[in-house]
Amino acid sequence: MSTETEKGLVIDANILIRAVFGRRVRRILETSDKAVFCCPEFCIEEARKRIPVIAERQSRDRHLSLLALDKVSLLITPVQEDFYQSLYADANARIASRDPDDWPIVATALFLNLAIWTEDLDFFGCGLPTWTTDRVEIYLRD
Repeated sequence: MSTETEKGLVIDANILIRAVFGRRVRRILETSDKAVFCCPEFCIEEARKRIPVIAERQSRDRHLSLLALDKVSLLITPVQEDFYQSLYADANARIASRDPDDWPIVATALFLNLAIWTEDLDFFGCGLPTWTTDRVEIYLRD
């Protein structure tokens, strides 16, 4: 991936979930041809665990919701832990006081030199650019 000619964002599980249950995030992912979207593989698995619970709470079909995640996952480049593991100490120092489980997202952003797309306030103040859905289209503009 060349971040010099393309824009990119590291997304977390809440963005994947929004892509499954909403329209705006999915539309952004599907129509942004000048950007790459990455996430640690664990985010996809976290979303896979949370989606059935959310689907049931919203009276939606669990199976169809998981199929929607599979479709959304095709728009994302998963990043294996082997790539960002060496950045654990730095990433953990940046996020541990807020949510130590989120270190892989910070480490992936550090590894790929990308901003983070999230709705999770825990990432704000981690020393990396963060974008929320209501502003991410500004970032993705030419």
